[in-house]
Amino acid sequence: MQKPYFQHKGKVVETDNRFKHVMAIALDPRTDYKEGIIRCITSRGGDVKIKGSVDRSELYKISGSSLESFKIGERLNIKNEKEIVEQLGNDGLDFLGLEDPDIFIDEKTGLTHLYFTMPFIAKDKIESHSHIHLGHAVGKSLDALVMIMPSLKADGVNSAKEVSVAPENSKGIRCNLVESSSIENGTYYSTVRVGIAENIDKPWKYGETAFHPKEHSIPWIAGHASPGPLLPKSFIDIGERKLLGVINGRETNQKIGEKIKYGIFSVGLFIYDYENGKIEWVSPEPFIRDTEATTITFASQFVETKQGEGILYAHVDDSFVRAYTLKAELLKTILPAKFVL
Repeated sequence: MQKPYFQHKGKVVETDNRFKHVMAIALDPRTDYKEGIIRCITSRGGDVKIKGSVDRSELYKISGSSLESFKIGERLNIKNEKEIVEQLGNDGLDFLGLEDPDIFIDEKTGLTHLYFTMPFIAKDKIESHSHIHLGHAVGKSLDALVMIMPSLKADGVNSAKEVSVAPENSKGIRCNLVESSSIENGTYYSTVRVGIAENIDKPWKYGETAFHPKEHSIPWIAGHASPGPLLPKSFIDIGERKLLGVINGRETNQKIGEKIKYGIFSVGLFIYDYENGKIEWVSPEPFIRDTEATTITFASQFVETKQGEGILYAHVDDSFVRAYTLKAELLKTILPAKFVL
């Protein structure tokens, strides 16, 4: 059977002597996706395949002449960043920098919203003491952003990162999706959880867990799950108030001596009922695993390029960004028949 995607050659973002590793691209629709933000790794400690590795990051602007070639520009300037970081931190926490950007344009107000992960890691190395917030900045453009308090603030039990902003439902509420976490019998899982936004400009509420790897017998996503881009209806329509989305999944961890080795991270599909905040289906198999990946293929951005076709961007081994062409008609061949219109 023909693959539902085409893997492009080479890397999407040109690195320079400032950074060896880049990841998590987010593109601005107001610039026809020719400008955006990328996460740059300023230092890396450990091996990304082994639990305990630590990346420190900064967000930088990117620009390109095409959707397949971008250059890194200046560090993203967000007003009020220092003040918010100081409010959220304390002496027991180590702030690793801003991560994993997502851009959302509010058509009602015309404002640009940037979401990002704000990881405060416990210096005592106890996972439950760490605080992972879904950070938020807003402004008229990427050049005029002001950081405000997180959309979802961690509280020692709840955490949030990697947002997928959903359309409003019939009540005017957005049942957004975020990566959260759960510890079950000493095992750490990444889960997909609903972030309820009654007003996109104000703090959200934690909703129900929409997907927990432990509750499903799907090997490729049995350890960790993270929501990726929701694909627009103009690209593929699977029914009223439902969207096809990309989900990132990781196999279960393996214990090797005293170390924990992460499983393979791959890209799959899911069907999301955004009216009710329910994930109705997750693909039994991944559909993208980069040919050069040794441990991670992780999708972060989708751009529709023409009728029934678009580009998905993913980072490979947390080191470089790759582009893949998706075709709607081929994706339909791996969906449950009841969702194919």
